[in-house]
Amino acid sequence: MSDIKQWDVEDPKFWESEGKKIANRNLWISIPSLLCGFAVWLYWGIITVQMLNLGFPFAKSELFTLMAIAGLTGATLRIPSSFFIRLCGGRNTIVFTTALLMLPAVGAGIALQDQNTPLWIFQILAFLSGFGGGNFASSMSNISFFFPKKQQGLALGLNAGLGNFGVTTMQILVPLAMTFGLFGAMGGESMELQNTSGTLIGKIPAGSETWIQNAGFVWLLFLIPLAFVGWFGMNNIKADHVSPNIGNPVSSIAKIVMMLLIGFVTAAFGLWLMLPEAANGSGFGVPKEIVLIIVVVLTVYGLKMLPGGIGESLNRQYKIFDNKHTWVMSVIYTMTFGSFIGYSAAFALAIKVIFGYQHIMVDGVMTHETINANGPSALMYAWMGPFIGALIRPVGGWVADKMGGAKVTQIVSVVMVGSALGVAYYMKAAYNSATPEEFFVPFFVLFLLLFAATGIGNGSTFRTIAMVFDKEQAGPVLGWTSAIAAYGAFYIPKVFGEQIKATTPENALYGFAIFYGVCIVINWWFYLRKSAEFHNP
Repeated sequence: MSDIKQWDVEDPKFWESEGKKIANRNLWISIPSLLCGFAVWLYWGIITVQMLNLGFPFAKSELFTLMAIAGLTGATLRIPSSFFIRLCGGRNTIVFTTALLMLPAVGAGIALQDQNTPLWIFQILAFLSGFGGGNFASSMSNISFFFPKKQQGLALGLNAGLGNFGVTTMQILVPLAMTFGLFGAMGGESMELQNTSGTLIGKIPAGSETWIQNAGFVWLLFLIPLAFVGWFGMNNIKADHVSPNIGNPVSSIAKIVMMLLIGFVTAAFGLWLMLPEAANGSGFGVPKEIVLIIVVVLTVYGLKMLPGGIGESLNRQYKIFDNKHTWVMSVIYTMTFGSFIGYSAAFALAIKVIFGYQHIMVDGVMTHETINANGPSALMYAWMGPFIGALIRPVGGWVADKMGGAKVTQIVSVVMVGSALGVAYYMKAAYNSATPEEFFVPFFVLFLLLFAATGIGNGSTFRTIAMVFDKEQAGPVLGWTSAIAAYGAFYIPKVFGEQIKATTPENALYGFAIFYGVCIVINWWFYLRKSAEFHNP
């Protein structure tokens, strides 16, 4: 049952008689596995807020680095993950990579029980959380092989969109799980809040008990059963255009481990180059843009150097790099998914830092350390943005199937420019006010619109990729573009952290708006001009 040797979903007779049932079963096991991946990858956005509320001895900028570390690792691991399916098989890949999420989940649960846990421990755990980010590339590549082209927009939109609900699920579930001793004596003792916290149903006053360690432990309730369901319910497709020579499960897992190690080593090197000595880095201060290029190049070439025929077998898949549309779609997908995942990682802490503190002049100097008792609870509101972005993502795929991917992407790009500029305006006003809560509603509404636009754009870009590339290249291209876009989970929190430290957070949104404007031009040139090679695919 686990291995399928004949697979041709473009044949209507085969699709209706056999393919549809198998494809749907794999899709509905893939979705919760991917959901948990997103949750574990991005839960530092919620954990760091609660660490502030509990008085963990770390600066705000250091807490932003935890999200950036998880973002960099997760995005880098997507590069090897883009090629797992052909080399290792769908079932083997999804089951093993989902099981790996238990490592950072257990580690976070243990480390968070002690406020004296050093920063480097949390950095390692954020590093390991990157497993969850890498899983997206292999999951999307796998599902693309199960469905015919005419249905890939919806299928990939469902897998990505509902998988992205891992962000929302995490942002709702983690605050709730932290309010009581979910695991009894086995889960450790509670801590006392020094600042107000909250859940989606309201604020929690200072002095209340909280179990922050449950932010990690709670995911074991899902990951353990998912490992068994995936093993017995998913399939490896051994057809020539998918995974023809994957060997046995043990050899497949060994290949996955070797390829993941390449990603971990290059990501660690990049972090070391960039981080200051105080944050366990080199202190060289290499610009983050250069670090990203170094990490990507080293990872791609490192994979080719692997023994056992892995490097040779990658040559066939590396042909995607000869196609200019691989690079075009990498830029466009970075605009949509990169923004979604980056904002999802940084949204909660940004709300806390901008609206949870008063910004007042003291002896002619603007200060940002006085707690704002009237500020909104970040944990009450932050989940809504990723929720809307994920919920609307399948709609974006469906609309793109009807209208064309490039046209939908173009409309979305314009909305993103306007929303980003609006968010920047109200962010600047709030960060220079003793009563920043006055600007929260327009800031929040515009940010929700920005999230919605990224979600629709995520779905429309899938449609474009499915139509531009052939069936062998579409899977690796989906994985590759998602890898590059996922660096948004590193870049956006890093920029937010830098700009907040510089007391100019609005500059982050101004910069992103300029990038969206560039993407409007690129999308029009390659896919909306009448003389374009692929017109509105």
